[in-house]
Amino acid sequence: MGAMTPLGKSVKEYWDGLKNGRSGVRRITAVDPASFPCKVSGEVPDFDPTEWMDKREARRMGRFSQLALAAAYEAMDSSGLDISKEDPSRVGVLMGSGSGGLPETDEQATVKVTKGVMRMSPFYIPIMLVNMAAANVSRTFGITGYTNTCATACAASTQAVGEAVEVIRRGTADVIVAGGTEAGICEIGMGGFSTMHALTTWTGDPAEASRPFDADRDGFAPAEGAGILILESLEHARARGANILAEVTGWGVSSDAFHLVQPHEQGLGAISAMKLALADANVNLDDVDYINAHGTSTPTNDRIETLAIKGLFGEQAYKTPISSTKSMIGHSLGASGALEAIACVQAVREGVMPPTINQHTADPECDLDYIPNEARESAVNTALSNSFGFGGQNACIVIKKFTG
Repeated sequence: MGAMTPLGKSVKEYWDGLKNGRSGVRRITAVDPASFPCKVSGEVPDFDPTEWMDKREARRMGRFSQLALAAAYEAMDSSGLDISKEDPSRVGVLMGSGSGGLPETDEQATVKVTKGVMRMSPFYIPIMLVNMAAANVSRTFGITGYTNTCATACAASTQAVGEAVEVIRRGTADVIVAGGTEAGICEIGMGGFSTMHALTTWTGDPAEASRPFDADRDGFAPAEGAGILILESLEHARARGANILAEVTGWGVSSDAFHLVQPHEQGLGAISAMKLALADANVNLDDVDYINAHGTSTPTNDRIETLAIKGLFGEQAYKTPISSTKSMIGHSLGASGALEAIACVQAVREGVMPPTINQHTADPECDLDYIPNEARESAVNTALSNSFGFGGQNACIVIKKFTG
């Protein structure tokens, strides 16, 4: 696995921050916050793309591609996968992203207005296109097999991991470099989310701005990042002596068919996606040890997700620990599901459930066990990870301890 996050530029740093309940949400620096009611963000600290690529390559990639490639280098290195020893046509890339090169679009729109269209960058189109993170990972590592991009908003990278599982199951590939990336903190992105009142307007300590399931939550903290997981068939992993971290056993996708941005009032789409994922994994409700919630810190999402979990799990919902790691890194949109999948893998491996920090004021409509403020040590054999995006796009995956 590989991770670029507001808590650090590696899986180790990311997981260490989650376990210890640290926040990577700080005062926003990617743009001047003066024009926006939201003053905070989760930005990857001190990210220099030339640590992973030369300056020429970096100039020809959007930040979302740069983050994806950096995370892919860590994932490839930790996996021990050597593409030169593989059939590259049996290796693929499946990435999720919501907006692609949004800051670069913002930048080139300014050039267009101030200098004219013929002064725009000739690299703008290949920098901006949402598929270019997958394309750049494929090109860099010489991966010639199945390649695709999921653009299902905040469900994108969870769906990408699920789709990768399906591609391997049907025999199209042995290995898929899967995950998601997002780098959308720019004026046009901040403006769009601010005018629809989706972002937090918290004015206190930035570390306390993301407050999933808390009664005082008022919107999500925008964030960026990338998460990459190397998925492969069990047969292939065993043949090359891979260190198997966990098993993705099921996935489910659904649509609310309800509203542009609001979840279904009864959480029916969320219930459907969770139910499909658990059925695909052949997992009973009482077998789920931990749920990594979508948990964005918006008033509506957290209430409806709670309702959906109760709608599916019944009384078991009150016995199932749940947490939102977005409380510590903010909402990285299309990248969030992959980063949460990594958190689930680590929870399964170490028997540690990350907390939901900033739990101070109880909300009677959010009355489940959200692992408040401090991580919890407990065996995690089966984890469910939820992602629910704008447009009613829902995706869930099931991650289990690998027992051989």
